Amino acid sequence: MSITIIITFCVLLLFAYVFDLTAAHTKIPSVILLLLLGWTVKLLTTYVDVSLPDFSTFLPVLGSLGLILIVLEGSLELRLDKTKYGLIVSSFFGALLPILILAFLFAYLFNHFGHFGFRDSLLNAIPLSVISSSIAIPSVRNLASQEKEFVIYESSLSDILGVLIFNFLAFNEVINGQSVGVFTIQLVVILVVSIVAILGLSYLLNNIEHHIKFIPIILMVILIYETAKYYHLPALIFILLFGLFLGNLSGLKHLKVIQRFRPDGLLEEIEKFKELTIEGAFLIRALFFLLFGFLIETSEVLNTQTLSWALLIVVAIVAIRAVQLLLSGLPLRPLLFIAPRGLISILLFLSIGSTQSISFVNNSLIIQVILLTAVFMMLGLLTSDSAEEAEEAEPDVTGSPNKEEARGTAKPALDSGGSS
Repeated sequence: MSITIIITFCVLLLFAYVFDLTAAHTKIPSVILLLLLGWTVKLLTTYVDVSLPDFSTFLPVLGSLGLILIVLEGSLELRLDKTKYGLIVSSFFGALLPILILAFLFAYLFNHFGHFGFRDSLLNAIPLSVISSSIAIPSVRNLASQEKEFVIYESSLSDILGVLIFNFLAFNEVINGQSVGVFTIQLVVILVVSIVAILGLSYLLNNIEHHIKFIPIILMVILIYETAKYYHLPALIFILLFGLFLGNLSGLKHLKVIQRFRPDGLLEEIEKFKELTIEGAFLIRALFFLLFGFLIETSEVLNTQTLSWALLIVVAIVAIRAVQLLLSGLPLRPLLFIAPRGLISILLFLSIGSTQSISFVNNSLIIQVILLTAVFMMLGLLTSDSAEEAEEAEPDVTGSPNKEEARGTAKPALDSGGSS
């Protein structure tokens, strides 16, 4: 049996790799194919009457690991400079405002139609209001650089802000000045911890001479994250700052404190660390969505009692996103379609205590919202040009040999957000 399971996992992960390779050509997000593959395996095991162990306990573990590696992968790709301040600000408010608006809207509906307490309704609404970076980031590789950067910033910040707001509500039964003060102290503590940890990890990354050096670094990153999380600190801030520091080290080389790390040698190690992080994120993400697809029950997908709510929630997500993009001066296509729910929604949903859960927000509703937003994103990407196609189709209206200038005139809305 163990040999069969190992062979099966190897085959499934190779399929996941093929899905990732072909996503650029098919424009079908690999997560949809992974869910379908996991669900198909579940049907086959049921048909041939094969008994398997209970894998459901592994889902939160894989989800936490995936969240760490995916946010780290995304933040390593981001470049910070003065020309991107506008993009960062628009991404921040693009992540925060929809979470607040959607969470309060859904909470009102749950409270009004289900007569649940407003605080519990709000807590259960947050998982439905957060964009999943685990789905959004891998799905935008073929978009223009400005659009890709916006999605990486927005989805990563959405994860972080969603977890912050969720934890604030979950651990504070009463919202008052004291709870806000404790929350502020937690933010200050995680910032101090992050600075110390980042400097320490960077030193180790550049000075470990042993041939095994990156796995211990990743293990320490996970350890710091989980320890901070145990003490109810906003641990994702540490992951984001660590990735931003490593990804932008070349722009910090002039600082005296950075020069002590021998930045030229450290940059070489960062490239290797980045490659390992990307491959690790792929592995954990593939396992998570394969397992999630395997655990999906057909009855939950086809549950008509929650389907109308799921459709209403998706319509609200799209409507709020359209207004947000228009007010921000950002293009609707393809950004309107890229607001999937996924890994972070599942993790937050599983974190809701039994005394705080409400019957409206159940497995069926979460699964249906995730699938509907993923399919909506797929349809949007299928009907949108990739970065290469957009560049080929884009006329040189300025007559200038500098394509970047022509590109800037073709996308004025996004450039006004601060992107270079």
